[in-house]
Amino acid sequence: GSPATESERADWEGTQTWATLTYAFRMGKYEVQQAEYQAVMGTNPSYYAGHTNHPVEQVTWDDAMEYCWRLTEAQRSAGCLPAGRVYRLPTEAEWEYACRAGTTNAFGLGLALRSGMANFDAYFEYDEAVGTIENPSGVFLDRTTSVGSYAANAWGLYDMHGNVWEWCLDGWSSQLSGRTATDPYTPSTGTDRVIRGGCWYDSARFCRSAYRLRATEQLY
Repeated sequence: GSPATESERADWEGTQTWATLTYAFRMGKYEVQQAEYQAVMGTNPSYYAGHTNHPVEQVTWDDAMEYCWRLTEAQRSAGCLPAGRVYRLPTEAEWEYACRAGTTNAFGLGLALRSGMANFDAYFEYDEAVGTIENPSGVFLDRTTSVGSYAANAWGLYDMHGNVWEWCLDGWSSQLSGRTATDPYTPSTGTDRVIRGGCWYDSARFCRSAYRLRATEQLY
């Protein structure tokens, strides 16, 4: 979550909660590419299809869960996955931990998100001290782009800000606990899930490390 001092924060980003993860995990360095998804699922639902190294989109939460399950089974059958390990969506806490990469700033890449740092609507940049900053010269691609086109965070993870929204394992909760939590996870009690990271059509404020949103259908 975000501190109360972070400009233009939403109520559902708080109350800021300190989470402890008691286990190790790994995260893919890139968003799942169209070619990877098609190889496992046999289909490519993407609106921007035909770009095999662009992230797959138009994927529901159930689709994402099915992809993880099928990938796990395929890797086990090939003898590539150690016993006891599975592919799955990250919890919301895991996602933010990975996005921040040891930082406490608005972005895992620093205090601000400027044009050229990620795939977002860069007519509207963001600095955590002042909030949104209009930039008429900002680059707005108006589409997805190849994964890894921009700099990685300190832990080598790409596109944690922008390009496409990313599903988390958790069901939606309208507020964080504000307490300390160990291995936090919110089971789903309905159809609303958590998405993180912002998208190519979003201004920078929606791409912040702490920004969280509810979704029931598809990612773009």
